[in-house]
Amino acid sequence: MDGVLGSLVWMPWVGMAIVAAIPGTQKDRIRQVGLLVSGLVFLQSLRVWLAFDNATAEFQMVEVYEGYTWGGGNLFIGVDGISLFFVILTTFLIPVCLLASWNAIQERVKEYTLCFLAMGSCTVAVFLVLDVLWFYVFFESVLIPMFLVIGLWGSRARKIRAGYQFFLYTFFGSVFMLLALLTMAWEAGTTDWQVLQEVQWSASQGRWLWLAFFLSFAIKIPMVPFHTWLPEAHVEAPTAGSVMLAGIMLKLGTYGMIRFLLPLFPEASAYFTPFVFTLSVIAIVYTSLTTLRQVDLKKIIAYSSVAHMGFVTLGLFTFNATGVEGSLLIMLSHGWVSSALFLCVGVLYDRYHTRLVKYYQGIGQGMPLFAVIFVFFSMANLGFPGTSSFVGEFLSLAGAFVANPTVAVLASLGTVLGAAYSVWLCNRVLFGTLEASPLGAIVDLNAREMMVFVPLIGLTLWMGVYPTAFMDPMHVSVANLLYVF
Repeated sequence: MDGVLGSLVWMPWVGMAIVAAIPGTQKDRIRQVGLLVSGLVFLQSLRVWLAFDNATAEFQMVEVYEGYTWGGGNLFIGVDGISLFFVILTTFLIPVCLLASWNAIQERVKEYTLCFLAMGSCTVAVFLVLDVLWFYVFFESVLIPMFLVIGLWGSRARKIRAGYQFFLYTFFGSVFMLLALLTMAWEAGTTDWQVLQEVQWSASQGRWLWLAFFLSFAIKIPMVPFHTWLPEAHVEAPTAGSVMLAGIMLKLGTYGMIRFLLPLFPEASAYFTPFVFTLSVIAIVYTSLTTLRQVDLKKIIAYSSVAHMGFVTLGLFTFNATGVEGSLLIMLSHGWVSSALFLCVGVLYDRYHTRLVKYYQGIGQGMPLFAVIFVFFSMANLGFPGTSSFVGEFLSLAGAFVANPTVAVLASLGTVLGAAYSVWLCNRVLFGTLEASPLGAIVDLNAREMMVFVPLIGLTLWMGVYPTAFMDPMHVSVANLLYVF
């Protein structure tokens, strides 16, 4: 398996070179090459899963690149039970995005495909690198193609403003992380993650460094009160852009927390736990209530995403295996459930060019296949038993109850509110009098759209019915993470 992890990073760039050589007028050829390359990268990532050893906490399939990091040190890339499924999730969603955009994107198809291939490569690198400096480089590199996707292929006149807001807001927080990692490199003489784990920071140093990293990750997740950029970015982004934002980019912040905040600054993490619990509960309850007031389909899903990320941060800081593994499962489940909901909105928007709930009253009568899929993913979004979200939220709340019963009870209000806005949304969109609809001809899902939804349905049911397949690779890595607590 030598070189397999590196291939997940460089294969998209080979695909980009091929796409760049194709004339821009050959749109179908560009789409086919982009889909083929991203599909091959996904299959390569499945090889990593098949070869993964669940019994060890060590990083596996490690590759060494000599002289590529701070002070001429070696750059290591590797995968463990925590990062494994985020790599696979990324490589899975890129071809889903390209397939979903097949007919929706007609302008600058070459540039659009290049952006998604670059985004996939940089995001996979975030989950693989074992160096704080290179993590920062790839962590920020993802912003550039996403900024272009929002600004060039967004759906409304405010897309440029939304793109700049997204870029500047998230980049601002990362400046503090850059200052922190430069401080760490100066003090320790290296940016190697495995070496930095052995460095003993003073209490004050550790807390200041923790705050700098936390601010960057909290904006990227985003946590309340740093969440204001997300609804605007989702509303203006094309459907595939929203899929990448919700499915992958929000996970970069929570992955950063579990990879850097907890193991590098355990004392500071324990010290700031009440602060994180407070923000998490506020995010869960406040954004769930805000979701009930929205009339734009994308904003409803965007605000619900902030609430789900609140469950993630809550579980991470319980410092027990149940809560942390629950958080990891929520992150994975949200990656495909929220993506599917945004794809559902994209199906409607591509046909009728509006996202306002009031125009879709009774649409289920004319789109029965769409109605079934929309109800399924809405139920998954609220954590219905038998779906992937239920397993993650149950474990996260169970872990929180062990750590702090009061916080767990308050957070559980989010499950009630989640059911309220999910059922309300289904009722408003699917039921009612179709004859009163101003949308014109109603067209149900086609074969290409069904090809997009079927694997997402399969993943949701697989994790919901048999979560062991996803949890077994995590157990040892999570236990190794938590031994310092």
